[in-house]
Amino acid sequence: MITRKVRKWEKLPGKNTFCCDGRVMMARQKGVFYLTLFLIVGTCALFFAFECPYLALHLSPAIPVFAALLFLFVMAMLLRTSFSDPGVLPRALPEEATFIEMEIEAANGNVPAGQRPPPRIRNVQINNQIVKLKYCYTCKIFRPPRASHCSICDNCVDRFDHHCPWVGNCVGKRNYRYFYLFTLSLSLLTIYIFTFDIVHVVMPAVRWKTSVAVFFNWLLTVLEVLVCFFTLWSVVGLTGFHTYLISLNQTTNEDIKGSWSGKNRVQNPYSHKNIIKNCCEVLCGPTYPRYLTHAASDVPCGGFTNDTTSLKTTAPLIPNEHTPDEAKPGVPVPAEKSPSPKEEPHEKLPPLASPETDAEASIAKDKSH
Repeated sequence: MITRKVRKWEKLPGKNTFCCDGRVMMARQKGVFYLTLFLIVGTCALFFAFECPYLALHLSPAIPVFAALLFLFVMAMLLRTSFSDPGVLPRALPEEATFIEMEIEAANGNVPAGQRPPPRIRNVQINNQIVKLKYCYTCKIFRPPRASHCSICDNCVDRFDHHCPWVGNCVGKRNYRYFYLFTLSLSLLTIYIFTFDIVHVVMPAVRWKTSVAVFFNWLLTVLEVLVCFFTLWSVVGLTGFHTYLISLNQTTNEDIKGSWSGKNRVQNPYSHKNIIKNCCEVLCGPTYPRYLTHAASDVPCGGFTNDTTSLKTTAPLIPNEHTPDEAKPGVPVPAEKSPSPKEEPHEKLPPLASPETDAEASIAKDKSH
């Protein structure tokens, strides 16, 4: 009988919901996400039902076509952001957590009674700069660089940006580009609808047969204008803020904590010092694989696989100041190359006889005599 391997997402104790064999992943708090869907679909439905027929007839039939394409792109990016895995890291198994505890105790040495133990931190070198890896007491792992624990989803997320209730999911390494494209396209859609709502109000009124129809149409148009007006500032401002972060190759979490500014005065080791390169890395980089698709026994502690894309710039772990001398790794001495057995000299064979060599040999022999 073939036993089915248990997937990582099936044993994940975080506050997430899964469906479609783990392909769809969301946070449990989805009320604000449904409000986002209602506002986008409702506003666009009113625009298509009341403004688009008049605008297509008196201005151009391309207006509703372009609006429909923009609406479909916004919905696709919203659903992709909300239903995708942001880069959740699996928690350590009991035996892995025990092994990590032994490593920490060996590195910190004997702490005197009454003295606070040193912080659980490991150092890695990224682009000639030391970056600290913090230990997560919930997931029992040393988080990779730029990862953080989300208190709402109760999971460690790789390259954690923030938890967005409007999309009902965390924004991290695997869905950040879709989140940015969602905010950018939603800003364009909001400006588009807001502009043509104003145009519809300013243009000569349609000859309605009854005053009730005129008032109803005017009321719906004003409602759309108000929704777009209040949405415009927040969405456009959010898009501008994330455009600024992308140009610096920085996350919202790092910006709030001041990781690369303020008192630290530490340069961002992930930035290429070039806006185009930073944008290309964030928006046009490869699609990173999921950690939760592997079987529970196939992925080492912390969800790291043999793929080195997540930690390709890191160097070996560097001990901290609390590490005793006997626990510090020494410099590996290269093994002496064993002397290769002496090759036996090959006997030189005489050259093959030829008419020219035979003639030269006979002449030299005659001269000697």
